[in-house]
This record gives sequence, C-alpha cells and structure tokens, in this order.
Amino acid sequence: MDGEIKYRNKDHTFTFNTPPADSSIDVLNEFYWTKDTEPHVLRRKLILEKYPEVRKLTGWEPKTKWYVIGIVLLQCSIAFYLRKTPVLSLKFFTLAYIIGATANQAIFLAIHELSHNLLFKKPLHNKIFATFANIPIGIPYSASFQPYHQLHHKFLGDEFLDTDLPTRFEGIFLSNLLGKVFFATFQIFFYALRPMFITQIKFTYIHLFNVMFQIGFDYLMVKFLGWKALGYFIMSSFLAGSLHPCAGHFIAEHYVLNENNTEKFAKKNGINVELVPAETYSYYGSLNLLTWNVGYHNEHHDFPYIAWTKLPELKKIASEFYDPLPQVNSWIGVIWWFIFNDINKLWSRVKREGNIKSGTKIDKLDQN
Repeated sequence: MDGEIKYRNKDHTFTFNTPPADSSIDVLNEFYWTKDTEPHVLRRKLILEKYPEVRKLTGWEPKTKWYVIGIVLLQCSIAFYLRKTPVLSLKFFTLAYIIGATANQAIFLAIHELSHNLLFKKPLHNKIFATFANIPIGIPYSASFQPYHQLHHKFLGDEFLDTDLPTRFEGIFLSNLLGKVFFATFQIFFYALRPMFITQIKFTYIHLFNVMFQIGFDYLMVKFLGWKALGYFIMSSFLAGSLHPCAGHFIAEHYVLNENNTEKFAKKNGINVELVPAETYSYYGSLNLLTWNVGYHNEHHDFPYIAWTKLPELKKIASEFYDPLPQVNSWIGVIWWFIFNDINKLWSRVKREGNIKSGTKIDKLDQN
C-alpha cells in the first residue's frame, strides 16, 4: 500500500491504507480495510459534550406523514392516468422518470425515516405506516429494509453485517467502465438482492403483513386499472434507483471518490488529509428538498434519531465539526465521476473484518 488517509480529532486518529491510482489491478482490488471503529459514535460524543442542547433535536416529526400521504396519492393518481397508456411509450417513460422516479425515491427515503421511528412515537405505528408508504414501490420492501438498515448503522463497514457494502464479487467484475455503467443503471437490484446473500433476517409478522398488504393492493390495482398502472409503479421504482439525479445519493453517501480516494489526490487538490472523513460524505444541495435531507449524511449517522427537518439545525449548531469535512457538491456529478473516473471503483469503500460469517441468520435485532 502506498499511503495513508487519516481522520484525526483530539482523542483519536483513524487510519486507512490507500493504494496509488496507477497500481496494478491486483493491488486496486481491495477495499480500504481498517481495524478502527467507525467515527460517528466518537463525534456524537464530542458534539454532545460541547452542545448538550442537541439532545432536544431528537424525536419524531409528525408533519412528515402528511407529505408521505400526498406522495402516495400522487403516484396512485398518475398510475390511474396512465392505465391505458403503452408502457414503452415516450409519455409513459417521461412521467415515470420525471415524476414517478422522484416520488418513489422520496418514498424509499420516507421508509428510511420510518425505519428510525421518526414519524410516530410508537415503533409499531411506524412499521404499519411504512407498509402504507410502500404502496407505490409495487413490491414489498419496507419490512425488510428496517432491520438491514439498523445493521448498517450499528455495524458500519462490517463485511457481513453492513449489506450496503458491495461484495468482493461485485468489486472484481464491476470495477471497470462497463461494469460501473451496469451497476449505476441497475443499482436498485443490488441494494434489494444483495442483503439476502450476505445476512439473513428472521421473517416476522411485520414482513408477512407487508407482503400480504402489498400483494393485495397490487391485485386490486391490476383488477380495476390493469397491468399498465402497476407497471408505472415498477418502472418508477426501477428508475428511482438507476441513472436518476436523486439516485446519486446511494453512491455519494459512503464511496470514497475522486480527490478523497488517495492521499496523493487529497494533497493535489489542497485538502487537509487529516480532516478527510473516514467513510461518510454529506451533500447540502437543493435535491435535499426532494429527499428528506438525506444528503446530511454525516449528521444523520452521528444522530440517527434526529428527524430530517432538524438536521440543518444540527449542522448549524455543531458547524465546526461538519464544515471542515469534504462535501459532495452534486449527485448528478457523483454518478458521472463514479463511472468515468478510473480511480473510482466499487472497491472504494471502507471495510472492517466481521465477527460473524457470511450467511448468518440474525434472529433478534433491537429495532426500537
């Protein structure tokens, strides 16, 4: 390995080995392995010590549910409007891409908020409402997302428990131009299918409720509106996780890209290497207005129980902790840079050795 990337604060220094950009493929075919713990717990502790008032920002956001209901009704209305429109027509695709994909990305991220119990006081109410929010996605998704996402937060970078990480198979076969185009185009399938091949979650009554409710709704939709209406839901979901501006957040959040990828590139671009974040990046652009401020991702991982409406306030209060961190300026740019910049690979993620084996079934997880 050629150099090191360091993230340093007053108590600890996190170190990551980094290969040079011109290394052979055998060298580049490795994640950024570290034995250090993830930085969010420590930064949360430091922020709370200095700004205890941040605790008041935690809790659910009641008004979010009304926005979600509006988006679900919007998607159902467009599905009704397109019920007799050919799926392969320009009109169908345009509405599915511009409105449908944007709306369903908002639905995906509303379910993300619900997975942290940020819409209702009681966890069960969040789970039930997530099943309702799931309607425009077209396939049952919400019940499975929550436990896998909780693992992502609690075991960030763990090779077996964090299923947000690409697998070694993906890194080997998709870390080239065509492979990255394929990954960026079909990334929704990677996020949907990858978890079940890595870590299995126990099937619960909430999963059954999610499956039965979605199948029942889809059946009624096809019966009364036809397959094209359901096709609008499915196409919207696919495009939401494909080459769509809002889909850039999937890559932007945890991939170490461009000048942050190696110490050499960091120095070349005038970035203080000691302040390069370990593995999480924030985006503060206008697309946050459509995605529940998911771009505030360092802030979210530091305080996962602060709702989307309060994340900008958190950043303002603890600005000296967040302002020095490198930021992502464009989600559209992220997709472009990820595909066409040779230094960016599917290997460009921080990873930690897991304490369990791949395929282990998780029987119990605290989701409250």
